[in-house]
Amino acid sequence: MADRVTVIGWDGSPLTAAARSALSAATLVAGAAHHLALPEVPPTAERIRLGSLGLAARRIAGHRGTAVVFADGDPGFFGAVRTLRAPEHGLEVEVVPAVSAVAAAFARAGMPWDDAQVVVAHPRTLRRAVNVCRAHGKVAVLTSPGAGPAELALLLGGVHRTFVICEELGTAKEQVTVLTSDRVADHSWRDPNVVIVIGGPAAAAAPAAAADPAWLLGQSAGHTGPRGWARPGADGGEGESALLRAAQLARLGPRTGDLVWDIGTGSGAFAVEAAAFGAAVIAVDADPHACARATAAARNRGVQVQVVAGRAPHVLEDLPEPDVVRVGGGGAAVARAVADRRPERIVSHASTRDEAEAIGRALTEGGYTVECALLQSVGLDTRTWSEQDRSVVFLLAAERPVNR
Repeated sequence: MADRVTVIGWDGSPLTAAARSALSAATLVAGAAHHLALPEVPPTAERIRLGSLGLAARRIAGHRGTAVVFADGDPGFFGAVRTLRAPEHGLEVEVVPAVSAVAAAFARAGMPWDDAQVVVAHPRTLRRAVNVCRAHGKVAVLTSPGAGPAELALLLGGVHRTFVICEELGTAKEQVTVLTSDRVADHSWRDPNVVIVIGGPAAAAAPAAAADPAWLLGQSAGHTGPRGWARPGADGGEGESALLRAAQLARLGPRTGDLVWDIGTGSGAFAVEAAAFGAAVIAVDADPHACARATAAARNRGVQVQVVAGRAPHVLEDLPEPDVVRVGGGGAAVARAVADRRPERIVSHASTRDEAEAIGRALTEGGYTVECALLQSVGLDTRTWSEQDRSVVFLLAAERPVNR
């Protein structure tokens, strides 16, 4: 095992005294090509060009001597330190930090970033990173080959955003470009780069909220709405009672990185609640008035919801792949079309047993495990304890088996 492992963050600035001291004693140095070309790297040290950090960690673990690992930016922020400290390598590391690439990117843009979401985009996580950009007004994306600015813009589709693209930060080739998302895919971008994605109602509301100081990273004052969820008073029609909405949200479990479809959004109450959990939401309705209500509800709550006017199931063909779906209207035909897109979970409801059986059959035939419950609620006037409203509805919840 290496006698000593030092991880040096590099942001383009001259190396600190601590970094130079560690390098002078190094018998092995690992890093990218521009790190290994630094004049402070000892000519007698073994050099490892970093590709797979896991492979390099195994080499370092078997090295008898003193090792230095270079990383761009702060190596403890989505960086090398986590991999090197993994139990299978058994390495204890010392860290010489630097300014993170995200902090540098926001500095170049002249923007605060305590209210920004930060995501890492690899080809396997690109879709979820895009969903965060759909759901939030300020997102920093640490990109990788095959999951860069062009791919982000293409998957955002018709969602308008502004991209601040910071290429090769800290090097002589550093360049910062500002483009609207519809123009990003027309360019080639140099790695490594950081993309700041800005836009939507929440971002536009940020200046008005600036007087309320931030206190939690990644949270905006514009998102501090009323406490609670599935609140009464936001109902917009049949099948949108607060108690049913609470049950549907509980079964779907929308979360950051998900894309939620709300088909037959009605008042937009469910869509807004799902967005408040951090998920990206596409609300669909054939009624233009419902679309307008959903847009207004999202604006009032300070969340991002993409509203699509059209009749399901045909309008669903051009939508990006969902993670979870609420079928608020359209019955068995829409449930069948949704099942064909293979989301992880689907919820729906019906006012009659025959309708519930038809929806359940469509979901079962689509390969889902289906549960159905009869929900009955009675509202009481607490002044007289007399009955006000009674609701009876069938709730269907479908889950895709893990191996399908």
